[in-house]
Amino acid sequence: MIPNNLVQEQERVDDLYRNGYHIIQDPSRFCFGIDAVLLSSFAKAKRGDRVLDIGTGTGVIPILMEAKTDAAHFTALEIQKESADMAARSVRMNQLEEKIEIVLGDIKDASNRFGASSFDVITTNPPYMIGDHGKQADNLAKAIARHEVLCDLDDILRESAKLLKQGGHFFMVHRPFRLAEIISKMVEYQIEPKRMRLVHPFVDKEPNMVLLEGIKGAKSRITVEKPLIVYEKPGVYTKEVYEIYGYEEESER
Repeated sequence: MIPNNLVQEQERVDDLYRNGYHIIQDPSRFCFGIDAVLLSSFAKAKRGDRVLDIGTGTGVIPILMEAKTDAAHFTALEIQKESADMAARSVRMNQLEEKIEIVLGDIKDASNRFGASSFDVITTNPPYMIGDHGKQADNLAKAIARHEVLCDLDDILRESAKLLKQGGHFFMVHRPFRLAEIISKMVEYQIEPKRMRLVHPFVDKEPNMVLLEGIKGAKSRITVEKPLIVYEKPGVYTKEVYEIYGYEEESER
């Protein structure tokens, strides 16, 4: 039973198909997409790890990762007050207050706030678009989520390099058209790219997402995994994507 006092009138509650978890979203602001779900599946955390999610939005990535890992604690940083409040209510709704902390704040100040070498793992689903590239969103909340309005790629990688422990892991989903810039900046900040997977909407279409893992202070060597195909045909996910979402697991119960 979901407490009514946690959900506001304009909001909805969505099933995450993991551990019985749900999430609160506001369709007028910004709802998480498949990129966040794929990142939560691609990312890894070991028992006892401390994880930071940068730009957490609704908090979907730490909630999904809590369901699949034995990480000790998740910190979720979000600059938009309304989104942070929504994420915090989702954490309470799922009774995860001891595992996930939602923090209102700016990535540019993160290393001062949390301290250097504070995290074993960092995840981020950042704004993809530079300036006016692509269609600008109609409202500010969506613009901040999609465009580099309040932070850019350099801010994220610079602060992540400070926040990660030596040998710590960095996971990000982004767009392939910025891949050259992403890899060069990761190397610049000594987060060595170690694993990459391209995501294609259909088997015969070019990739529209890239999943990346980097390790702070590692030697240069990258593994390119087999492509991830999202749709078998329009409106029908591939078996792998259904498994990532947990639909099959849930339907067997």
